[in-house]
Amino acid sequence: MTNDLTTQFNNAQSPDQQSVLAQSNASREMEEVKGAIFLAKQFPRNYFESEKRIQDACKRPSLATTATYAYKRGTSKVEGPSIRLAEVLAQNWGNLSYGIQELEQRDGESVAKAYCWDLETNVRQEKIFTVKHVRSARGNLTKLTDPRDIYERVASDGARRLRACILGVIPGDVVEMAIKQCRLTLAGESDKPLKDRISGALSHFKENYGVTQEMIEEHFGYNASSFSEFDLAQLTSIRNSLKDNVSRVEDWFNKDVGKQQTSGLTADFNKEKDEVKSDANVPAEQPELPLE
Repeated sequence: MTNDLTTQFNNAQSPDQQSVLAQSNASREMEEVKGAIFLAKQFPRNYFESEKRIQDACKRPSLATTATYAYKRGTSKVEGPSIRLAEVLAQNWGNLSYGIQELEQRDGESVAKAYCWDLETNVRQEKIFTVKHVRSARGNLTKLTDPRDIYERVASDGARRLRACILGVIPGDVVEMAIKQCRLTLAGESDKPLKDRISGALSHFKENYGVTQEMIEEHFGYNASSFSEFDLAQLTSIRNSLKDNVSRVEDWFNKDVGKQQTSGLTADFNKEKDEVKSDANVPAEQPELPLE
């Protein structure tokens, strides 16, 4: 209702009045920027405290499990920090202005901007991009008309650009330190045995993405019983990639593997059936007569 009244008020104004209003908004935004820069200069970041806060945040298992993503590109693997980790880095690094802003909404598409600005050093990363108001599902395109669906689509596409902007401002060694701490957290701060966590991950892939254990084992090249903490971390990165729609199941797993192979339990079961059947066809042995 407020937006409708504002639109009617602006339409009812003369061009001169609208120009004055635009100048007033621009002046207010400029004063806000000046105030943010002034505070950043008055209270500069303490690099040691910032790094300590980042390390402490990466010791949380809830963050460590979503800190990285991974996907295949051709014959190589691409991996890196997720948008969740990038947001934690920005929050704890301090004196950063970052976000996603929709600049214009046209018929069937939106023009948006992702940015990150270090108010202390005046280093700025900015990416302007266009988002089509469509959703792709199973090869079909669905046009989006609901404002909430459009907002979520812009936010989803903008998250990857925002991550790139944040990582372009924060020093690379700080990012590497955060990733290393997250891996240490995954390896040493779980109250569940590794075997149970691997079993839970396999069940999650089966239930949510239709990915069987055989498909996962074919991807890694060895049995799940040989998985280590590092393999589980990689599997978690793949799950995050699928969850964030960065990649598809087909980018990681061969769906024909499940049709060509059977699980070890099935093979053992069939082997036992064959042995029972074979024993049933063999006549019982006669007891040997004692030698005279």
